[in-house]
Amino acid sequence: MTDVPRPPDRGGAVGAASSDPDLVRSVAVGDPRALEEIHRRHGGAVIGLCRRVLRDEALAEEVSQEVFLRLWSEPHRFDAGRGTLRSFLQRQAHSRSIERVRSEEARRAREDRALRIDSAPPADVEAEAVASLRSTVVREALDQLEPAERSAIVLAYYGGHSYREVSVLLDAPEGTVKSRIRSGMNKLAGLLHGHVGGDL
Repeated sequence: MTDVPRPPDRGGAVGAASSDPDLVRSVAVGDPRALEEIHRRHGGAVIGLCRRVLRDEALAEEVSQEVFLRLWSEPHRFDAGRGTLRSFLQRQAHSRSIERVRSEEARRAREDRALRIDSAPPADVEAEAVASLRSTVVREALDQLEPAERSAIVLAYYGGHSYREVSVLLDAPEGTVKSRIRSGMNKLAGLLHGHVGGDL
């Protein structure tokens, strides 16, 4: 771990024998050794998930570090009564990775649009407008889906993950993931048909 604030040593027993909730309590009082032990235990699982979603080593390392730094600054967000520390960290990693994927996709889309606008001849203006409208319509339709359906579809169709991988990332049975994707795609088809009236 790097870039973690290091307050004065407060003493206390922090190590392999400490439970995860005990370590989080130590983080809450500013013990960096507790965060280091948490990272030793769960860092591999967290960055592994980030790699699967982002498919970019540098971004995965960056997001993984953000997850642990957030635990350092907001340890109260972890509730042992709602699950294990590893599952909590992986949920944080998944959420931040998806946000980063969307951010990177939006950035690339803006750059691509700018490049097309700069290079396309005047005759292509109408085609560009139609393509842009289609993309906007799809995003608007996705936003109307249930969060669980939207997450499954984004991971499968935008992230390129298999049903099994989506199942792991969302911590849901594979059958449930397939059902969410099927239901979400049916809703998308209806929303898109109703929105564009068959003209796009």
